[in-house]
Order: sequence, then C-alpha cells, then structure tokens
Amino acid sequence: MGQEASRPQPGKQLQVIGAGLPRTGTTSFSQALSILLDGPVHHCGTQVSKGESYNIKTWTRILQHTPIRSEEDEKYVMSELRKLMDGYVAVTDTPACVFVPELVKLYPEAKVICTVRDADKWAESLDKTASNAQVWFFGIVLMFNNPMRHFSAWTSAMRDGRWGEVFPSRKQAGGAQEGQVWERHLAFLKEHVPKENLVFFDVRDGWEPLCKALNCEVPKGIDFPRSNDSKAMEEIFRSEIRTGLKRWTMVLGTVAAAYWGWRTYLA
Repeated sequence: MGQEASRPQPGKQLQVIGAGLPRTGTTSFSQALSILLDGPVHHCGTQVSKGESYNIKTWTRILQHTPIRSEEDEKYVMSELRKLMDGYVAVTDTPACVFVPELVKLYPEAKVICTVRDADKWAESLDKTASNAQVWFFGIVLMFNNPMRHFSAWTSAMRDGRWGEVFPSRKQAGGAQEGQVWERHLAFLKEHVPKENLVFFDVRDGWEPLCKALNCEVPKGIDFPRSNDSKAMEEIFRSEIRTGLKRWTMVLGTVAAAYWGWRTYLA
C-alpha cells in the first residue's frame, strides 16, 4: 500500500502471481514488478482502499462465492477473477494470495512469487493491522467514504470465505494466530503450485534474485523500491477516519440546520 491505485492497460497479460501474505513487502514488490514488466500491477490492498469501488465490491462478491461448493460458484469465481485481472501484468497482496489455485489455472504460464520475511515480526505486524481494521466504530465512520464504506463487507467476506477456509484457526479476518497462518500458507502454496514454478523472495534482497526469477536484466540506475506496508496502512486508516469524521460533521450539521429551520419557521 501507499501507492496510487493502478489502472489496467488493454493488452497487458498477467505474468506474475504474487502469492505473499500482506505485510511481506508487497508494496515494494508491486512497484518493482511494475518497473520490470512495464505495466500496471493489481496490488489488492491499494486497489481495495484507494481504487474505484468496483475493485472492493468485485473482490467481496468473489469471496462470497467461497468456499466453492458448486459448479456455479467455481464458474463465477474464475470468470470474475479473469475480468478483474485483465490489463494487469501482476497481482499481489490479499485476497489474491489465497486465490493462487484459481489464478494458476487461469494463467498457467505466470510465475508464482511469494514474498517472505521473518515470521514472528510478520505476525506482530499483521495482528496490529488487523486490530486497527476492526475497531467497533470503523464501519460507521466510513459510511460516507468511497470505496472504504464497503470495507466492513469485504472483511466479513474474507473471514467467512476463502481466508477462513484456508486458515480455519483464524480468530479474526486477517489475524496471524501466532504463526499458524504463516505455516499454513506456505503449505497451501506448496500443495497447489508446481515446485519449479514457485519462488520465495525477500524484498530486502533487492533486484538480483527477483530478476533472476523473471529471467530479466537488473534495471540500471534504478534503486529497488522501498515502501513500508504497515506505516502506509496505518496512514490510510488515519486518513479515512479523518475524512469520515469530517463528512459526518457535515451531515449532522445539515440535519441540525434543517431541524432548527423547521422549529423556527414551520413548527
């Protein structure tokens, strides 16, 4: 997160499936892929929080058709994923990272790259973010914010859908549960992705291993992007709360003015 939402470009084909969990450097990874693959990257966190409402609403509907229990569910998920990925060179972050099996079927030639970091630090970071996202008043404050007014429905769909399916021990949508999610995710990827097509990458290692995985040259004169996912997410929460409170103030002010006018001139 922290970047601007990207827009699809006609003719671009998905070349990389980012299988890393959130808070593993997915923003830096996305920016690096955009440079290497010369096209827009669908970083789910950014598209959901800063893109058009279409993104968060589509991901929510996809999640609501999981766990997949029928042929109709499967057709819907596959069709909507294909439409959502059209025009992007890569997809990263959650919930894409738990739809790797479907994405591999849709794009069998794409390289699957899982961003990784120290598991304990990751768990601490993700649990903090998950806690911030689920404060009781968050949905009310965001009621007039687009696209984030749909955030509560998205988190519920995550919890009740694919996230909860892959990580059944979760206590809350997005929580780390003391490493259970981390270990289960690695097993999930190894179960669904051929060994020769699965790459693990730490963004701290910079261009060389990523370029080797993609069989491309290291960009000359361009530093590897360095963005802090956690700080970017916290800033988004703060910004959305500020915006939401301002809009609530305007709404309540308008209601108060209307009531005063009614009492003064019509009652």
